[in-house]
Amino acid sequence: MQLKPVLAVDDLNRFLETDFPEVNTDGKIFTVEAIGPGFATMRFDPLQRHLRPGNTISGPSLFALADVTAYVALLAHIGPMALAVTTSLNINFLRKPPLGPLLCTCNILKLGKRLAVLDASISGVGSDELVAHATATYSIPPK
Repeated sequence: MQLKPVLAVDDLNRFLETDFPEVNTDGKIFTVEAIGPGFATMRFDPLQRHLRPGNTISGPSLFALADVTAYVALLAHIGPMALAVTTSLNINFLRKPPLGPLLCTCNILKLGKRLAVLDASISGVGSDELVAHATATYSIPPK
């Protein structure tokens, strides 16, 4: 069975702006770029505060990107359920990310009634070389 999104890119960007304005507190850094059957892609435009010594994007920033993208991918397929929460997220940092915008594509591996398992891949814009890979599990609240 192929998953079909129930929310569009504009719906999700609006949801983040209204229900989770803290995601973009000091400027729009997270933007939903694409939604499709079983996946979502987000763009992250890092600010100075997202950098760490060594002139690279910090691990917590990459973690946040994976988590927000997984959340968006899930909501795109179940609707705007603000109380869906992360129950686990494991991330592997594979190489130093480029300074500049990053893309995260998250695929839904399993969507059940109570849990969803997702796979996130992060790379620089215009690059197929992964800088991080994560898997996430989300708890879905009862309707």
